[in-house]
Amino acid sequence: MLEKIKTIEEKYQDLVRQMESVGDDYKRAKEIGMEKAELEDVYFKAMQYHKIFKQIEEAQQLIDGDEEEMRELAEIDLETLQPQLEKLDRELKALLVPTDPRDKRNVIMEIRAGAGGDEAALFATELFRMYSRYAEKRHWKVEVLSQNEIGIGGLKEISFLIKGNGAYSRLKFESGVHRVQRVPTTESSGRIHTSTVTVAVLAEVEEFDVEVNNNDLRIDVYISAGAGGQNVQKNATAVRITHIPTGLVVSCQDERSQLQNKLRAMSILRAKLYELEEEKRQGEFDADRKSQVGSGDRSEKIRTYNYPQNRITDHRINISSYNLPSVMDGDIDIFIDELQMRNEADRLSALGEDDD
Repeated sequence: MLEKIKTIEEKYQDLVRQMESVGDDYKRAKEIGMEKAELEDVYFKAMQYHKIFKQIEEAQQLIDGDEEEMRELAEIDLETLQPQLEKLDRELKALLVPTDPRDKRNVIMEIRAGAGGDEAALFATELFRMYSRYAEKRHWKVEVLSQNEIGIGGLKEISFLIKGNGAYSRLKFESGVHRVQRVPTTESSGRIHTSTVTVAVLAEVEEFDVEVNNNDLRIDVYISAGAGGQNVQKNATAVRITHIPTGLVVSCQDERSQLQNKLRAMSILRAKLYELEEEKRQGEFDADRKSQVGSGDRSEKIRTYNYPQNRITDHRINISSYNLPSVMDGDIDIFIDELQMRNEADRLSALGEDDD
C-alpha cells in the first residue's frame, strides 16, 4: 500500500507543477484539474498518515529511552496515535480501491422494448417513469434525447440524459435485461405474459474526451415523425449520424431545430465511442456493450418484475422487494445500495490480492 501511495504522491506533485506551467491552454488545464482532483483525497489522507506514523516513531523512541517521565507520556500518546493510524490505514485502503473514472458523470440511458410486443413497449414506458422518479427524488434533471412511441402509450425505444453528480455511479448497475411478468390489459383469459426490456447506461462525456473525425461521419436529415394535424413539423429537422468506422448509428428528432438535434446526436455518439474505448482500456469495469444490453431474449435477465406476486427480484444479488408499486415509483436504492457494496467489496478484495 505504501508503494502505491508514494506513486500517487509523486503523480499529484507532478500535476501541481504542470498546472503552474500550463499557461492559457484551458483545455489542458481542465484535464489536469480533473486528474488532480481525483488524487486529492488520497494525497491529503496520505499526508495525515505520514504525520501520525512519524509521531508514533518518535513516541516509540522515547519509550525505548531512559527517561521514565518521557516514557510514560509517550505511552499515553501511543495509545491515542495507534488507533488514528489504523483508521487512516483503513480509509486509505478504501480510497486506493480502483474506481471507475466515469462515476461522477451524468448518464445517457437507453431503454428498448425487447420480447413481448406491445406489452414490452408499455413496460419500457413504466421503466422510463421509474428512472425519472428516481432522478427527481435525488434532485437530478432528466432530458429526453430521442424516443419512438407506439400508439397505445408505449415506447419502442427512448434515450434520455440524467444530469446529476454521481448519476453514473448509481445507475450503471441498471444495464441489462429487465423482465416483466403480468397479465396484459388486452389479455381476456387472464394468462400471465412474460416480456423483456433492455436498458443500457452510458457516461456522458466532454468533447475533448473523444476526438471524432468529421470525415468518419455520415449525417442524414429527415422530417421528424410525429402526430398529424395542421401543426405537424414539415421541416427536415431530425438528424441521423452514422460513425462509419464502427457502424454506430445515432438519431435525434426531439429538438425543434436541426442544429439542436445534431448536437444531441453527437453527444450520444461521443458517449458510445467513449464506452467502446473504455471497454478496451478497463475491461474489469464493464463487459462488452452487447452483453450489457443482451439480445432481449426472455431467458436473459438481471431483474424480474412479477406483478401477480407483487415481487421484484434482482438476480445478481438474489434480493427481492415485495413492494412493487414503490419500486416502480423510483425506490430502487434497495438494489443499487447492495450492488454498490458488493462491487466495492470485490474491488477491495482485488486490492488485497495485489498487496500479497
